Amino acid sequence: MTSHTFAPQGPLTGTISVPGDKSISHRALMFAGLAVGQSRITGLLEGEDVLATAAAMRAFGAQIERGADGIWTVCGAGLGSLLEPKLALDMGNSGTSTRLLMGLVASHGITVTFTGDASLSGRPMRRVIDPLAQMGASFEASAGGTLPIMLRGIAPAVPITYRLPVASAQVKSAVLLAGLNTPGITRVIEPVATRDHTERMLAGFGATIEVGNENGETVISIHGDADLKPMDVTVPADPSSAAFFMVAATIVPGSDLIIRNVGLNPTRAGLLHVLRQMGADIGELNPREVGGEPVADLRVRHAQLTGIDVDPSLAPAMIDEFPVLFVAAALASGTTRTTGLDELRVKESDRLAAMATALTLAGVRVDEYDDGLTIHGRSGEPLPGTPEGASVATRLDHRIAMSMAVAGLASINGVCVDDTSPINTSFPTFMGLLDEAAA
Repeated sequence: MTSHTFAPQGPLTGTISVPGDKSISHRALMFAGLAVGQSRITGLLEGEDVLATAAAMRAFGAQIERGADGIWTVCGAGLGSLLEPKLALDMGNSGTSTRLLMGLVASHGITVTFTGDASLSGRPMRRVIDPLAQMGASFEASAGGTLPIMLRGIAPAVPITYRLPVASAQVKSAVLLAGLNTPGITRVIEPVATRDHTERMLAGFGATIEVGNENGETVISIHGDADLKPMDVTVPADPSSAAFFMVAATIVPGSDLIIRNVGLNPTRAGLLHVLRQMGADIGELNPREVGGEPVADLRVRHAQLTGIDVDPSLAPAMIDEFPVLFVAAALASGTTRTTGLDELRVKESDRLAAMATALTLAGVRVDEYDDGLTIHGRSGEPLPGTPEGASVATRLDHRIAMSMAVAGLASINGVCVDDTSPINTSFPTFMGLLDEAAA
């Protein structure tokens, strides 16, 4: 464990680039690994989670290399031709890798064992197991449907129509990936829209995929026995990583920061919408489209925020950004209420409990409920920080660590984070960029 105290460093200014989008990076490696031929990926996030996906695709037979120029080259194994890995696949902390790869394996006649770290091994996998079992795959899971899991895929699998019981892009993607190698049409019904990177990118790789609307619900259909073509992918900057700097520049007086090339997919832009509702000054410069994804440079200037009641329907479009939104709310005037966030209790940590405890330590009044937090803002007054000797427990969760690092920038005495090492799972350059922006 590596503890660190984050203290005020002055305004955040200049221009920074945050790493590539994690969701898109995972999918780019997977889909390129299924295509026949060579794909090139520019801007890939090189965090531990994405590297776990790369290692898994290599175990399935894809050839994946990183060039000295930072461009990754993938020669795919071919859909339907995945090799059976000789060893268990260690997914580390990556829930996305695990759930999507389970979908991939389910419609191939191979057996794969998935393992992970202590945090990932506590996360629910039953939500993926259930639909994939309907398609014919079989599972031996730990008690409660958690890792380690042994998955026996089946070919041919059975196409299904599956209604998502919870809003989850990972479950949707797992079913669609299983459908790629399943004869016929596999359909996913989505009562609440979730991030659509899988649909956008599969279409780019040549899959036949249709997105329609029935009775007010989104229906995604994938045609099986797909033939994926290689393509070059440019990964935009991760809006979930940019979120920490959006909030930091908003709450630190005097800040005027540009964040380059941020992905603004509507299914991911919930935080931007909520911060603007609260009074944030965030402008979009040079809007454009990169690889089917909307992108812009964001200019963020300090602004005094006002607490709001956050619309729970926005949760799927910002589920990973709530921890840092809670920090913004702590500096706002008035009260911010969030509801409908049950999903945050089963992320890398129980993020509602972790942030309630952390912000309370930092001097914020927080009410914790089953499905959300109510935060009583300090009207722009700096956070008192943690008492001497106390430190915030990150619980192996990268987003808790980075959110409380941002809180430290708007504190009086700083905020001590007990372990910064989890940050490497998604944002290995985070601490260097903080220093750069405050220089």
